[in-house]
Amino acid sequence: MKRIKSTIFNLIREDDENNTAANVFDGIIVSLIVINILAVILGTFDLPLWATTALSYVEIVSVIIFTIEYLLRFWCANLTYKDKTPTKARLKFTFSFMGLVDLLAILPFYIPFIIPVDLRILRMLRILRLLRIFKFNRYSGALTAIGEVFKRKKTQLLSSIIVVLMLMIIAAVLMYNIEVEAQPDKFSNAAASFWWAIATLTTVGYGDIYPITILGKILSAIIALLGIGLVAVPTGIISAGFIEQIEQDNKHNANECKKEFCPYCGNKIE
Repeated sequence: MKRIKSTIFNLIREDDENNTAANVFDGIIVSLIVINILAVILGTFDLPLWATTALSYVEIVSVIIFTIEYLLRFWCANLTYKDKTPTKARLKFTFSFMGLVDLLAILPFYIPFIIPVDLRILRMLRILRLLRIFKFNRYSGALTAIGEVFKRKKTQLLSSIIVVLMLMIIAAVLMYNIEVEAQPDKFSNAAASFWWAIATLTTVGYGDIYPITILGKILSAIIALLGIGLVAVPTGIISAGFIEQIEQDNKHNANECKKEFCPYCGNKIE
């Protein structure tokens, strides 16, 4: 049984040390993800009966394969997290990001068989099939790098977002008090002004709500100018994170990691 589990783990493991069978397995899963995304898009069209039937068969086959994949990953979780007991390893996999993505990719199919749902809820559940696109993260090094950058820079990104939100709130309240008498239908409350603040600070400028008083226009100009700089802050943080990620990847490839355990492959450095 251990040999079988090891063979299956080598088939589904999430690294580049894949044999031919593992590459074929990855190719099948990636192809299914692409087909499912196309199926979700095609499902929004008014299709003939034969096409709708074909999409239903695609969904059934996909769910069966994704379910088998999920159960195999759940079973082999103790080989992924070798430092944990089998129970803790499986719990860690279940509540990990990719574990939740794998579960939500198949759950909408089974829920109607377990719990009676009306048509509106069923449509919402079908939308969850789009989460299957995140399964690409397991097979794409680029997406993994993006995730690592966001994880490393989460504190700085959160700080910049908080600053932007504070500025939006201040601008919205100020604009409400300035424009409420001139445009009570447009700036009826702080929430309506907040929509203006979002459109102005992000430099989108939909034009559906804008100030007409002199003081309001001055404030709007200031907020728009501040938005150019503040919205660029997260971009700079992410760019710096990518540079750091590239440098660390280069060091790893050059075998310059001096730690006892490599943070990328998890292997002990000799």
